[in-house]
Amino acid sequence: MPETESPDQRVRPGVVRWVGYAMGAGLPPRHRTWVLHDTTTRTWVLRHVARSLVQLAVPIALVLLVVPGPFWIRGLAALGGLILGLAFSIAYMPEATENRVKKAGYRAGTAQAVRDRSSAERQVRDTERRRAAAARRAARYRDRRSG
Repeated sequence: MPETESPDQRVRPGVVRWVGYAMGAGLPPRHRTWVLHDTTTRTWVLRHVARSLVQLAVPIALVLLVVPGPFWIRGLAALGGLILGLAFSIAYMPEATENRVKKAGYRAGTAQAVRDRSSAERQVRDTERRRAAAARRAARYRDRRSG
């Protein structure tokens, strides 16, 4: 299969499938391009954190609901677990997203390569936009000086 497919082929999973995906399950092949998009779009970090929060919801709920003791102790334990879980999740974010992309059938390193290419293209566009803005400012300055 090609490394890059068109966005028209991107099929978003339903809520139940997405929750399974967030918990680490693979998606059917028709969601392949969506998985690559999910792990390479500009908001890929926020998407990763959202998936991590879904994963952490189960143990946090269990601590809050099942563990005996005062609620404030259970709440602090849940908060500590949430902070620690998010710290580990963020620390291993690139590896976790590459694993998702590999499960979808892409080669290892594809997500990082796509993000790098998008970043380079965005940088070129920003540079061109800044140069054009600088040229317009210079033209306005020349017009003011000559008139």
